[in-house]
This record gives sequence, structure tokens and C-alpha cells, in this order.
Amino acid sequence: MPLSSETAASADALEPFVISRSFDAPRPLLWQALTDPERLAKWWGPKGYSVIAAKMDFRPGGSYLYGLRTPDGGAMWGRFIYQEIEKPARIVVVTSFSDEKGGLSRHPMSPTWPLETRSIFSLEDEGQRTKLTVSWLPINATDAERATFAGAKDSMQKGWDGTLDQLADYLAGL
Repeated sequence: MPLSSETAASADALEPFVISRSFDAPRPLLWQALTDPERLAKWWGPKGYSVIAAKMDFRPGGSYLYGLRTPDGGAMWGRFIYQEIEKPARIVVVTSFSDEKGGLSRHPMSPTWPLETRSIFSLEDEGQRTKLTVSWLPINATDAERATFAGAKDSMQKGWDGTLDQLADYLAGL
């Protein structure tokens, strides 16, 4: 789904957050870890969080709704809306925090975090390894939301590093 001109204009004002990691796994296995709900539930989320519920409809226009148990015992919810799927190379999703029914909600710890972000997951062969690149950018965001996103790069790096560490641990255990 193409971005609207309003969305594209606001996206142009920010540099996306980009993180890449190479994994000791062939691309089909990494693709399964991203697209199979049972596999995704074994590693998704920041370090110290665990998936407590998940429902996936993996197709363009479909969604992934998940709940995470936080380290302090609380729960938070998120959702993906799948926009583009190019097996086994690319997945484009709109991500957001949600309630447990999938309704859009604010970040539980940051009221000015963008309501929606666009994430692009790209997989690239590197011999027997696979490089995963995630690019993340707010969409339909207010100036305050864009400023919050721009100022949170260190926090995003830490969160994604932990998530990708969990993915590496999951893949190593297979």
C-alpha cells in the first residue's frame, strides 16, 4: 500500500531508525521465525518480555495481535497490520500499541510516541547466513510524535538489540 502524500511528506522529515543483524540461519528458517506465529512467540519482544497471547492472519491486509508480559508482571499489547509480503525477502507492516482486542492505543510509557509506525523487515542471503534489516519510521505522526521518535534512537537501539538477541538465541537452539 503506497503512502499518502501527507504521510510521505511527514516521513521525509525524519531519518528512519535502521538496525541490521546477520544470523547463522538460512533465509527460509529466518522467514519462518518472522511469519509463523508459534515461532514468533518464542522470541518476539524486548529482552525480559514474553509473548502471552498471539493471533496472526499473515497476508496483506491481515494482522498480528500479541500480548507481552513485562518484567514487572504487567501486560502490554501490540499489533501489526501487514501491508506487503514478498516471500522470502520482505515484510512491510504498520505497527502500533493496542488494547487486547486490537484497538489502537498509546504507548504505555510515552504518551507522545507515534500512534503508528511503518516497519520494513528485509532478509538477504549471506552464504549460509541471513542478514535481517529492520527500518522503522513514524507515519501519520504529529510534530510532537516525530520529535519523540527522533529523540528515542538510543532507546530503540537497546530495545531492538534485545529483541534480535532473543531471535539469535531462538535460532541457535533449533
